[in-house]
Amino acid sequence: MHLKRLVIVGIGLTVLAFCAYGRSLHNVSYANLLGGIARAADSAPTDAQLKAALQKRLLVSDPTRMTVGPPSPGPLKGMFQRTITLTGGEGQKLELKYFTTTSADKGLITHEFASFDIADPWQRVDLKSQHLDDRAVLGPAAAPVTIIEFADFECPYCARAFNEIETLVTTTYKDKVRLVWKNYPLGVHAWAQQAAIAAECARQQNPSAFWEFAQSFYRDQSEITPQNLREHVDQYANALKLDGKALNACVLGDSAEQRVNQDKKDGDAIHVNSTPTFLINGVLVVGLPTSNVFDFVITSQLEEQHAAR
Repeated sequence: MHLKRLVIVGIGLTVLAFCAYGRSLHNVSYANLLGGIARAADSAPTDAQLKAALQKRLLVSDPTRMTVGPPSPGPLKGMFQRTITLTGGEGQKLELKYFTTTSADKGLITHEFASFDIADPWQRVDLKSQHLDDRAVLGPAAAPVTIIEFADFECPYCARAFNEIETLVTTTYKDKVRLVWKNYPLGVHAWAQQAAIAAECARQQNPSAFWEFAQSFYRDQSEITPQNLREHVDQYANALKLDGKALNACVLGDSAEQRVNQDKKDGDAIHVNSTPTFLINGVLVVGLPTSNVFDFVITSQLEEQHAAR
């Protein structure tokens, strides 16, 4: 069964511990969506009736900022689903799901959900589409657990996660965990894309320089702007004794940008839409959970691999 991120709505995006495209949506309220019910007519509503009712339920002032997709089979027998797409004034996008039965006049509106199969509780994401070679990596290639992290240098939750994940890889589970970094700069962040390109260029000169750049971006996150980003990049490069001319040529070239864009495409392919997003041996962990969650998933993966020997 295809995995969707868990949590039925009713929680505003601003309080979830991740950075998302939809954090700054304007003219939309998501209060009290838990168990949201759209009421139309006694019989199956037309698409126009359904959209009008959903507009009221979701408090969308401008109907042009909401689209309702066609019905398709839902995750359970006898259930149908439709995608509700909300867009903000700055191009942000948020997708909700409307689940219903054949009558379609009553149902549930959710932001995130997870299919469940007791035979496969981890519901691992298929990683065949992911480009993992020639990326920033911490830990040995032969480590039994691989963590793939999709992150954004302008995301405050990514900054908080950075030291914790680094400690897991280099200390707590040393030689047992490998971290593969995937850039996923969000469109709502003004300098994240260029920072990702600069860090990738630093990695191409010296793999360890990438992690120094990442640490520096997160340390200076509150001070960096699109206008002074270049100044910060030059400072980091000089401190690491990188070739400034080569770094500049790389930033202005295509190779690093193409790699960053490929990471974004890889994230989109497995429905990443917020940062940080982690895949621990394919097990999806979204946002910044407590260290106990990381410990639980990593330890479980190690125990399962040991039992399978």
